[in-house]
Amino acid sequence: MATIHFILQGKGGVGKSMIAVMLYQALRHFGKDVLAYDTDPVNATLASFKEFSVTSLDVMKDGNIEPRKFDVLLEALVTAPEEAHVIVDNGASSFIALGAYLQENDVLALLEEAGHTVFFHSIVTGGQALGDTLHGLSRMCVGFPDSPIVVWLNPYFGDIAVDGKGFEEFKIYENHSRQFHALVVLPQGNKALIGKDLEELFAKRQSFEAGINASSTSIAVKARLRRYWNQILSCVEQAGIC
Repeated sequence: MATIHFILQGKGGVGKSMIAVMLYQALRHFGKDVLAYDTDPVNATLASFKEFSVTSLDVMKDGNIEPRKFDVLLEALVTAPEEAHVIVDNGASSFIALGAYLQENDVLALLEEAGHTVFFHSIVTGGQALGDTLHGLSRMCVGFPDSPIVVWLNPYFGDIAVDGKGFEEFKIYENHSRQFHALVVLPQGNKALIGKDLEELFAKRQSFEAGINASSTSIAVKARLRRYWNQILSCVEQAGIC
């Protein structure tokens, strides 16, 4: 049946929606039927990409998150088309609410009964947000101990290391490595070059394909985007999620 990808992280501004955007494109590149739901009540980034098939779900009521509104999402996931890949991009502000909903309503069991495969995705970033993103990942591990988790490591803001120890030497890896289906290290490059290219690409809400093929994109930028895009495709393929 379908494959469901929940992208969750309690810390905002660490590249979560960027992961959703790239995963959507990669799965589509590999010939998958891709659907997506954006439940971020603050920044519906994924839904703003008009090239993609994304449904934006309003989970707010009177300025607060209304858990019952996740019922619409559950209905859509259980009845997802056969062989489809469904991405759920959830905002940092609704991280706890969606996690609680999934647990209280036995959503994973319902999806399993429907024959679907479920992956959780979390992002860990270097720099000041390292501790917060590790905490978010830890909550996911504890809350969904039997579910495979894809950990995206984003060193853009700094090395993912403490006292010279890398992620695979962290306590969280020691305690939960059996849950980690894959570790995906986002490719890095010169921030003034590919970093700026990516910023502009996402600001325009363009896919890699559109950016690379645009007549207004310079030869140098096209080359850098193409190289980065090929690296992302390799990462997703090696992660074994498509």
